[in-house]
Amino acid sequence: TPFLTVIAANLLTKDEKVSPLKLVGTLLGIAGAAVIVGPSALSGLGAPLWAELAIIGAALSYAFASIYAKRFKSVPPLYTATGQLTASTMLMLPISLLSHGLPTVENVSADTWQSVLALALACTAFAYTLFFRIIAEAGATIVSLVTLLVPVSAVLLGIAFLGESLSFNQ
Repeated sequence: TPFLTVIAANLLTKDEKVSPLKLVGTLLGIAGAAVIVGPSALSGLGAPLWAELAIIGAALSYAFASIYAKRFKSVPPLYTATGQLTASTMLMLPISLLSHGLPTVENVSADTWQSVLALALACTAFAYTLFFRIIAEAGATIVSLVTLLVPVSAVLLGIAFLGESLSFNQ
């Protein structure tokens, strides 16, 4: 995502051109992620091609979304995040109801409700408010760098909560 955002922002914006420092930083981040995944990441196309192209498409979609989100930098981040989450809920609700029907809540545990609430507030609402604030202040290429923290977070959370061990690559 950062690499594609740097390229797309360079082509589509006037204020986020590629600098040597941005390029080096992005390449170092990609190299770090490849080291965490391991040598298998560099072994070529292994999965069905459509699946690998879908991953590239998703990364490109995030790049374009970050660039497009800059249009809303004059809107308070809380409003933008609320609008985005409300619109996505309205789009997904009919699909969810058609595919799963009306939910039954009598068998849902308190732990499940707490998890859903934590995901909704901390991991979604707060995260998108922060996302739109960073977009407004720093731009699309800077905010895309957050994806380089995902492998590091996954490793650390796996160690902390799942009892996983730290490998040499990590």
